[in-house]
Amino acid sequence: MSTAVIFGASGGIGAALVDTFSKDPQWSEVHAVARTPKVGQPRAHKVVDHQADITQEDQLAQLARVLPAPDLVLIATGMLSDGADLRPEKTLKQQQMDSFERLFRINTFGPGLVAKHLIPRMPRDRRTVFAALSARVGSIGDNRLGGWHAYRASKAALNMLLRCYAIEMTRWNPQSICVGLHPGTVKTDLSAPFRGNVTADTLQEPAQSAAHLKSVIDSLSEDHTGQMFDWAGKPIPF
Repeated sequence: MSTAVIFGASGGIGAALVDTFSKDPQWSEVHAVARTPKVGQPRAHKVVDHQADITQEDQLAQLARVLPAPDLVLIATGMLSDGADLRPEKTLKQQQMDSFERLFRINTFGPGLVAKHLIPRMPRDRRTVFAALSARVGSIGDNRLGGWHAYRASKAALNMLLRCYAIEMTRWNPQSICVGLHPGTVKTDLSAPFRGNVTADTLQEPAQSAAHLKSVIDSLSEDHTGQMFDWAGKPIPF
């Protein structure tokens, strides 16, 4: 039996991932981590809620001490805009230091701290997966439109970290897998202001996205480590 730890468990995709993994008998425990856990929501008996902010290293260190060794660590946190001052840039002239700092803190530095405290606790004698939600727009090789500078850069930096972690993890455990996952366009608060050109057949409900992402994770082998995949399992260049 296996243990999963899912960060961002109070978000749209994160909550759906907790629900999806908790329904799979393969997973004996699903630890749901959120900065502000939802109070009073019904949970499967195997789900354990934790409070931790991924940008607060002391909280992550404390969390790591109480968690069992995880076979899966899945980071489903992310930030694109705040509905006010922080919005994707259409031109380099709109770049702001505050935007870079806020997006890198959530999209890059936070997952990096999670990796620091959770990867060393993962088993080294069997298959393990460390995954983080990235984004197609964070792909340097796939960038044809430009714009969204701070968000793209924060996700591209996350992708580089994941590649580095994959190399290091393989030295400890040849069966380890470290990947980025692109969930597609999902009906969540993050995507809400930017769905004007998204057709109904490509917009996913959180439960759909979670099912697709779990299917991708289930299909991964050590040959896939250090790469990024979309919700359909297709590779995306870093």
